[in-house]
Amino acid sequence: MIKLLENLGCDVNYNPNQTCCGQMAFNSGFWDEAKALGEKFIKDFDGNHYVVSPSASCTGMVKKQYPKLFHNSSLHNESKHLQSSIYELTDFLVNVLNRTDVGAEFNHKVTYHESCASKREYGLTNQPRLLLSKVKGLELLEMEEADSCCGFGGTFSMKFEGISTAMAQQKVERALATGAEYLVSTDSSCLMHIDGYIQKNKLPLKCIHIVDILAANLA
Repeated sequence: MIKLLENLGCDVNYNPNQTCCGQMAFNSGFWDEAKALGEKFIKDFDGNHYVVSPSASCTGMVKKQYPKLFHNSSLHNESKHLQSSIYELTDFLVNVLNRTDVGAEFNHKVTYHESCASKREYGLTNQPRLLLSKVKGLELLEMEEADSCCGFGGTFSMKFEGISTAMAQQKVERALATGAEYLVSTDSSCLMHIDGYIQKNKLPLKCIHIVDILAANLA
């Protein structure tokens, strides 16, 4: 992601002290622990800069759930500032940099998994597909119900393993039905979960994050 952004003319700073945004704790009901992680996150990313992440899940957490954690707190204003400056990568490319063609080339057939976090939490619309449509050599094949959940859901996959696995199976079967070589998404957590099912069952499909496609031919 850093390589891609720098290639597009951005001055990128990476903070090596950054840690979790607190989503896992928040979704599990541990709001005090989530708030402690959120406080560190806010302090790690203060300043008048855009914050860009290759995860709609993390950015959605900051934008939609931090207001619940930091309403009327000592970090209320800092939290609001961060919420307005943090962007998921594809949203940043399309709506801030106004770039849909980043000069990428990827000579493969791909299908796009529209994650729950990207659509329902963060609010992505057509940004990923716009970017994929401009990649030279790429053929985008739409799977049935591309926006259905993959079954990961953080601790859901541990608490409800059977249901989670069945949902991954359904997602993979729909992806395979398109004839795609790759399943692409904006969220690593989805890709990790789906790839686990693919690897266990030795299926002819690969998972890839959209940033790895967009930066595939960069030196």
